[in-house]
Amino acid sequence: MGEGWVGDENGQRALRILLADQDPGALRITAQQVRELGHTPTEIAVSVSEAAESIARDDPDLTIVVIYGDDEPALDLIEEIDAFSSGPVIALLDREDSQFVAQAAERGIFAYARQQTADSIQSAIEIATRRWREQHELTEQVERLENALERRAVIERAKGILMERHGVDDRTAFVLLRDHARRHGRSVVDVARSVDEGHALLPKEPR
Repeated sequence: MGEGWVGDENGQRALRILLADQDPGALRITAQQVRELGHTPTEIAVSVSEAAESIARDDPDLTIVVIYGDDEPALDLIEEIDAFSSGPVIALLDREDSQFVAQAAERGIFAYARQQTADSIQSAIEIATRRWREQHELTEQVERLENALERRAVIERAKGILMERHGVDDRTAFVLLRDHARRHGRSVVDVARSVDEGHALLPKEPR
């Protein structure tokens, strides 16, 4: 999934919601409920291909998929829509089915609601937006950690290159990187990356 949606603390702001439903009549009812809840249906889609095209074009904040039996095709629909969506996906069910909900969660939904129940839909929206925000924040934390580890690895490699080339110790190698960065208005990791990449292009010294 993408990074296009981040809700507020209470998940209460008006959302642009894409609706995917095979039944045009039922879809109009759901669209009206969404409007009454203060949200805006940005597109009304009745097939997987139309839903995918709408998501790619409009990048809605949230997608609601209406499910009618046929569990495997429904799960495939959820998975495909989730692959295109940069916001959370909610399943709107015509019946209670805990097994299906568990499988749908594995395919990408963040919450579910019963059809034609506005309160249930709003609760699902709030749950989905909160879970999406939490996942988004966790992903950012993981990316920051991975970036920090990658920066440290680059600096360590550059220090090793300088230690070997100039016969200096670990601390002196870092000072060389730091002083060069300061003189040229660059970051230490940027200089270290240049040293690391430049070293890879140099011919190997004869033994």
